[in-house]
Amino acid sequence: MSELATQSARRNSLRRWIATLREGIAAELWPLPTMSIILAVILGIVIPLIDRAVDDSLPAAFERILFAGGPESARAVLSAISGSLITATSLTFSLTVVALQLASSQASPRVLRTFLKDQTVHWTLSVFVGTFAYALTVLRTVQDGDDSIDPIVPRLAVTLASLLTLASVVMLTLFLAHLARQLRIETTMRQVYLETSKTIELVASTMATGETELPEWPPAERIELALAKRSGFIRSSDRSRLLTIAIKNDIVAREEHTVGHHVVSGTPVLRWWPRDPLRHLDDDDRAYINSALVGAVSLAYERTASQDIGFGIRQLVDITARALSPGVNDPTTAVHTLGHISATLCSLADLEIQSRGLTDDDDIVRVIIKPHNFINLLDVALTQPRRYGASDPGVVERLYQLLQEVGYRAQRTEQSEAVAAQIDRLEASVAAETYDAVERERFAHFAEAARVATTEHRWL
Repeated sequence: MSELATQSARRNSLRRWIATLREGIAAELWPLPTMSIILAVILGIVIPLIDRAVDDSLPAAFERILFAGGPESARAVLSAISGSLITATSLTFSLTVVALQLASSQASPRVLRTFLKDQTVHWTLSVFVGTFAYALTVLRTVQDGDDSIDPIVPRLAVTLASLLTLASVVMLTLFLAHLARQLRIETTMRQVYLETSKTIELVASTMATGETELPEWPPAERIELALAKRSGFIRSSDRSRLLTIAIKNDIVAREEHTVGHHVVSGTPVLRWWPRDPLRHLDDDDRAYINSALVGAVSLAYERTASQDIGFGIRQLVDITARALSPGVNDPTTAVHTLGHISATLCSLADLEIQSRGLTDDDDIVRVIIKPHNFINLLDVALTQPRRYGASDPGVVERLYQLLQEVGYRAQRTEQSEAVAAQIDRLEASVAAETYDAVERERFAHFAEAARVATTEHRWL
């Protein structure tokens, strides 16, 4: 790998790290409202000071639109704003919790991150709590007058509080309309699909492509294990850092699992061995290398979509499985979800072969990566829908169409063979169900069309 290629790998690793960080922040409900509170308090302190400085020099036309009441009126307005905004905030939070409960019960618990990342919810809460904090801060600056001092009424600040209240009412209206749209299962499916598509684009733009000749597997006694220090899902792998560690210590490291896999504490995350078969490592060297390698792999208590392609497919499959469950019995939703699964698999089929080895400047493989596997993801996407939906004609028909669509987009022989194997498995599942002759004939036609699709692309 040339110096230019090494720099490109580092940039790609940085992009993946930024995507992971953005994913983690977006799924938290508190950052934006907290920043709005801080900004509101600052404005609540600064605006009254500006008000005092410019109050005597304001144009008459501008004064007509400013608050014109006295201290008692200003206190009443600001107190009403503070109280109403706390009520509106409580209502918004309650409705959000209801939406999360419905999403969990109707779709899948794993789609809750999609709702938590909803920017409309973040901005609505931010406007509400920000207006509350601003009104409360301005309230402390209102003072009654007496014989020695004039009353202090920050007219500009109170007017701004009224405008923020109107904005909050508009935000509440938009939030209610947005929430009604978000509760639709079609919206949830589309959001999961779009999120997965962005992940595929990120992976495609940051991965090294092409076949790489991997080094021979060493004897078992030379292989060292880098063990996980805690349990969790692999959220990301800093492969640029792994490459740097491998070059510095003259070793070859191999990832044990793909991103999204759950790792148990004390089990291998990576395997590694010295390039020089005669090199002897003491316990301190092993401990240092193990710690450095494990530190390059980020674990989390839940899967995220930042680099994990399989997570999006898992969510769509969960929605399909729940729709096909006896308690829900909604095959139409399952059919629609299979459309998004098909589009995702087709995008995966279009990806180039991801290189399994990262090399140094001398083209020596230093890191063996564990890339996403199309065949495994295809199996994840189809196993549960096939098992749970084999008794529904509409679902079976859509499964055959899915295989036909993916078969058309398959780029390599192993992909076509995987699709053909799935067609055989679907036929076996359908054969075990009680369909009449007409339905079986129609299914046979769909199966044949899917088989043709898996080979047609080779002739184009």
